[in-house]
Amino acid sequence: MPDAEVLDIPDMDPDAWADYVEQQGWTDGLPLVPPTEAAVARMVEGARGDNEPVPPITPRLMTPTIRSLAANAVMAGCRPEYFPVVLAALRGVLVADYNLHGTLATTHSCAPMVMINGPLRKTLNVNCGSNCFGQGWRANAAIGRALQLILNNVGGAKPAVMDRLTFGSPAKYTFCFGENEEESPFAPYHVRQGFAADESVATVISSEPNHNLNDHGSTSGIDLLTTFAGGIASPAANNISAKGPFFIVFGPEHAATLARDNWTVEAIQQFLFDKARVPLSEVSAENRYRYETGGNFPENGAFKVAPTPEDIHVAVAGGPGKHSAWIPSFGGTAAISVRIKPPAAA
Repeated sequence: MPDAEVLDIPDMDPDAWADYVEQQGWTDGLPLVPPTEAAVARMVEGARGDNEPVPPITPRLMTPTIRSLAANAVMAGCRPEYFPVVLAALRGVLVADYNLHGTLATTHSCAPMVMINGPLRKTLNVNCGSNCFGQGWRANAAIGRALQLILNNVGGAKPAVMDRLTFGSPAKYTFCFGENEEESPFAPYHVRQGFAADESVATVISSEPNHNLNDHGSTSGIDLLTTFAGGIASPAANNISAKGPFFIVFGPEHAATLARDNWTVEAIQQFLFDKARVPLSEVSAENRYRYETGGNFPENGAFKVAPTPEDIHVAVAGGPGKHSAWIPSFGGTAAISVRIKPPAAA
């Protein structure tokens, strides 16, 4: 977006507005809400009290104003009470270990995943259950979309210009969901990261969309994890070459089976770390050389797909059904959790 604080845009009908934002390069391809001065002011008010500065956003390295960020949240369809979540997610992707510049310059199909924990999930009606990765919930759609628009319009990560993904993915529109804490047998993800249970937290990682892990047959925890380890051990995923973290998001039914069999999060991480390995027979000689040059050497005839057990991030989400999800990462990234400052009205 231009650097001016306020743009004088004449009144126009919806079709003319859609054409205008397309000509400006502000759009993600879907209709945008006009960011009127009144709408932007209401959005800014939603984050009243959040005075922490936002660092420059790569690749343009411009330090954004709160109004420019709010304008993008308006265009994405956010309610003002969503804005603190957008800001927390933005601060997460700007942490150095997230590697925003690298994740934008890569050809890999990665996008910011946003997972929300804590009381704001319910206050904002964030979908944590059935179809939580899909359509139908304004909070999920608008929060993730606002982050993407900010990276595009303020950061300058224009598709096919700076954002160099070979294919991209639907997650480039939005990838935001909440953890299903109510149906999880484990401590909430944010609590395991050191936050208080009554704090609300946004966690971001540069990832692919979710890959379904289907197991309708196994009736024990160890058999479920054996299935999942096989699904995760892919010689074609970025995790094996870049040795990055990833998420496994258990559906509530699978999580209940694991808990019944006394599997802790730490035991799950260790099992998948040990079991999810790619045999040398499934790796080409050229890729073996590439992986080893990058520091990932085979152990007992197989390559690991995460640097440590702690790089396997465990969460619970979704609704009924014997499905779970593997969310591979870009590789050269990290899962970053940021406390969400309560909305002004909260």
